[in-house]
Amino acid sequence: MQAVAIARVLMGNIIISLIILFCGSSHLDDPYEALRENMVLTQMARRGISDEATLKAMRTVKRHLFVPQKYIGNAYDDGPLPIGYGQTIPQPFMVAYMTQIIEPEPNFKVLEIGSGSGYQAAVLAEIIDTVYTIEIIPELGERAAARWENLGYENVESKIADGYYGWEEHAPFDAIMVTAAAEYIPPPLVAQLKDGGKMVIPVGSPFLTQVLMLVEKNGDKITTRRLMPVRFVPFRRSN
Repeated sequence: MQAVAIARVLMGNIIISLIILFCGSSHLDDPYEALRENMVLTQMARRGISDEATLKAMRTVKRHLFVPQKYIGNAYDDGPLPIGYGQTIPQPFMVAYMTQIIEPEPNFKVLEIGSGSGYQAAVLAEIIDTVYTIEIIPELGERAAARWENLGYENVESKIADGYYGWEEHAPFDAIMVTAAAEYIPPPLVAQLKDGGKMVIPVGSPFLTQVLMLVEKNGDKITTRRLMPVRFVPFRRSN
């Protein structure tokens, strides 16, 4: 068993070394480029993420800039990381999966509920025209807004508010992405979906495994589809 473990570590190191070699000298300017490439190949492409725009965005956005300093060494690991206030930055695969499932197009206008670290909004901003994002925790919302500004994301608009009510003045949205687990699908968010729009949202108890749901709106018809079991932080409300 020890020999197998050592072999796996060596194989991982070989893969990363080959990626660095393939990237050429550019990794000197961005020492995390090889880790992002490895993340995309091993955590996403091998698990069925195939949308080229999504994969390109995941390669581009520097996840290590969205995590607390003490977790930078784990920024490209296959899992969520704490960002304070009981919140997390989601697993990279889940960010890619939720992005791919809404089938983003450049002219899209997307609403995100739960800005958190700002990472998911940055990934969306690499693909679409405008991201509107809401965070209920002021400290996290302010930090995320500062990150987007520092990184030059001019197509992200944010506010501190209860995401349950959405952002009516900018509706309807081509897609809505909810990054916290709600006990039921908020009716105001369904109402703010454009005809033909999609919403992806984890639904279920915050203390149990939830179900990631895809909500689609076609005229007056609302359909839902169960995608996969997930674990998200609870959907926080202002009251």
